[in-house]
Amino acid sequence: MLCAATALAAAVAPASASAGSPAAAHAVVVDCFSNSQVRPGDFLLACGDGNNRLIELRWSAWGNTSAVGRGLDAVNDCQPFCAAGRFHSYPVIVRLDRPDSWKKHPELKRFTRLQLTYTDGRPSQTPRDVTYKLWD
Repeated sequence: MLCAATALAAAVAPASASAGSPAAAHAVVVDCFSNSQVRPGDFLLACGDGNNRLIELRWSAWGNTSAVGRGLDAVNDCQPFCAAGRFHSYPVIVRLDRPDSWKKHPELKRFTRLQLTYTDGRPSQTPRDVTYKLWD
């Protein structure tokens, strides 16, 4: 079953995902599967349970110090519990910054911070601006 899940994850990875080394001029974002990506179309925020994902991402800028884009934050309301919950999508501006060396590939810089700004509605109990520390 693990092999099937891995194969499925590889099959649905965005076209911009790269297992190799992206252009050195651009920093990368590291996904839940420890793959480097440049301008991903979607990005999983909740690696453990999949209940929060950025989707329909469109990047207006991607460089070696920062990246900016827009998309939707798809969040499971977990009502009455997560397995029975519904996903709701909220428009967001996404910012990536604070590049640092990636332990897996020290020659690459990877973004270490992701900031979301909700532009039209947001999940309950969620502030308008949210910052995530990204994994290595």
